[in-house]
Amino acid sequence: MKKIIIAIILIVLVALMGWRLMSNKKKIDAAKESVTTTDVAIPVNVATAVYETVSGALTKTGKLVANKEASITALTGGKLVSLNFALGSMVSQGAVLAQVDSRTYELNLAQAKLSRDKAEQDFNRFKRLLEGEATTESTFQDVKLSYENARNQISILEKQIADTRIKAPISGQVVAKNIENGEFVSTGMSIGKIVDLSRLKVKVMVSEADVYMLKLNQSVSVTTDIYPNQVFEGKITFISGQGDAAFNYEIEITLENNKKNAPLKAGTFAYVNFNQSADQKGLIIPRSALVESLQNPYVYVVKGDVLEKRTVVIGKDLGNKLLIESGIQEGEEVVTSGLVNVREGSKISPIRPEAKK
Repeated sequence: MKKIIIAIILIVLVALMGWRLMSNKKKIDAAKESVTTTDVAIPVNVATAVYETVSGALTKTGKLVANKEASITALTGGKLVSLNFALGSMVSQGAVLAQVDSRTYELNLAQAKLSRDKAEQDFNRFKRLLEGEATTESTFQDVKLSYENARNQISILEKQIADTRIKAPISGQVVAKNIENGEFVSTGMSIGKIVDLSRLKVKVMVSEADVYMLKLNQSVSVTTDIYPNQVFEGKITFISGQGDAAFNYEIEITLENNKKNAPLKAGTFAYVNFNQSADQKGLIIPRSALVESLQNPYVYVVKGDVLEKRTVVIGKDLGNKLLIESGIQEGEEVVTSGLVNVREGSKISPIRPEAKK
């Protein structure tokens, strides 16, 4: 009888536990469903990318690069016994920046000079003997050869000693230092880097229609975000004679770097105005669609009811519009408002211009 009662109690307990688990599962499922229903689409304004013909100044964007840059290179191997530059130092072309241990070469040079002096004495003596017909021409030529070899050996050692002095290949600022005094270097090893910022360059690409309007030494205006009210005068110093697969041509602009009033650094983003108007047909989107900046341009493209992040290449800044070279296609829609509240994959409710009328 007791066994039957215990069995009944166990069955009741198991049934209660099962009912409790089922009840909890329903609550969890209900909570999940409520979270799903709160995934509300974010309303955003959108605009369509369309082809338009735009008129305006021919402008391009690019980065400033150093006029020259060169490695500080060891011409011979050995231990550095002096280092005469630091990171950021301004150096002049030809200045000795480091010294490799040259004691072995100097000892060999001293020995070679002694050998040369003896060979010179022998040369002079045998020359007199030959003039007095007291020796043969063959013997004299052997002595002469020994004398010339001794002189050549000195020239070789003097060149090796000169190569232990590591000199600045160009004038400029040291922007990299790869070694410390007392370390060993090998032949051809780069121990630092110098950039010449006295002048700067901007390299941009222009279309086939525009490149034929440009000429070498033509003046252009260069501006930067760093000095928004400062206009730098530059000149076209290179026009590529060969275009790329997209029929764009490389143009190089050179400008003086005003170190006192508005010093510029390599890597600064720059805007080049070629000071002439140009009509261009291209894919246009509102500037408000740009998520970050011209340096890191990307937009959000509408794909159904979600967003897709796209990196774009900007061909021209037209003020409140942008001409896009690649990244999106004609007819695609881009988000123009509410960019702070969305990200790639966000569910959105597009508000189109015709819908607001």
